[in-house]
Amino acid sequence: MYKCMVVTDPETAIGFRLAGLEVIELTDPGEASALLSSLLYRDDTGIIAINEDFIAALDGKIMERVEKTYRPIVLPIPSGKSTGEQENYIDRLLRKAIGYNIVVRQ
Repeated sequence: MYKCMVVTDPETAIGFRLAGLEVIELTDPGEASALLSSLLYRDDTGIIAINEDFIAALDGKIMERVEKTYRPIVLPIPSGKSTGEQENYIDRLLRKAIGYNIVVRQ
């Protein structure tokens, strides 16, 4: 059985721990690239939920690896201040998973 891991800031980590998930706390978005590169090669991880600020700080090589892999799935966690880049990532993830672009309007 695969695990769900969460990589987020200390303020958000408490809620995920209460839900019973394995949480890794980072204070610096720059640390996310090194951590995520090691998490992508673990055999026991199925989903990595990561703070969208940390995703924005990833270098191009790691982001390319994230987009090409099917397991683990990397999902952004909203941080409260949204930029369009994370929404584009979710669009690409959905398009890859179901083969079609879904547009959700508010």
